[in-house]
Amino acid sequence: MQTLSELVAAGREREGVLFTTPERSAPYSYRDFCTNVWKGGNLMRHYGVREGMAVAVVVGPKNPTDGDEPGYLRDCPDGLLALLSATLDGAVADIAPGTEVDATALVAPAAWLDRYELAPGTKALAYGGPSEDPTVAGFERELWSENPLQPPGERAPDDPALRDDNGTYSHEEVLAASERVVEEYDVDAETTVAFRAPVTSAGAVVAGLLAPLRAGATVRFGEDAASDLAVATSESESPEKAVVRPSDVV
Repeated sequence: MQTLSELVAAGREREGVLFTTPERSAPYSYRDFCTNVWKGGNLMRHYGVREGMAVAVVVGPKNPTDGDEPGYLRDCPDGLLALLSATLDGAVADIAPGTEVDATALVAPAAWLDRYELAPGTKALAYGGPSEDPTVAGFERELWSENPLQPPGERAPDDPALRDDNGTYSHEEVLAASERVVEEYDVDAETTVAFRAPVTSAGAVVAGLLAPLRAGATVRFGEDAASDLAVATSESESPEKAVVRPSDVV
């Protein structure tokens, strides 16, 4: 496995639950999530996303409250879906964008869009909401009508995939890091992973999304109950005995 396209394709063939959250009664299956990643890639292509471009992705709840901050998961995986979708098109997913966004597209919760100043030509896609701005595309709404097939094009292992404040990481770099997490923490299909760290670093994406996706584990967010493993910035933030710190991953 050398590219994220291969990881998503393999995940689509898995049975079982990928994500659970207390704010949603029905869990997210591997098949549904990975199929929607394909749809997201095809949707972004309609808005000009191609190889070598950048897509800014702000991960957050569908309907943020005053206490929510960018990066923290509570009720939906839409931001995670969007960042993988961008990489399938050959773009770099910038998961720590500043307030001035110069990218082909910005995907963010509708309630936070007014925090960002978009460069000319940057297309805004919102989840949650809906946005009152007619120029903003509804990410979830348009996703459902998209083609549920893998986006066209072939990715190379050394193609850039993720960008955070510390740099840019290729497909092979993040996949190799995910393999190390799986091996070091014995992650398998029976493992539950509490995603408690903000999704603003490549290490958080690797440990909280790519490693579980690789192993068939179930990721929990927004839950207080202890899981087998936590992805958190420090051990003190989590009731789990086993904790992966994103800064230790990449």
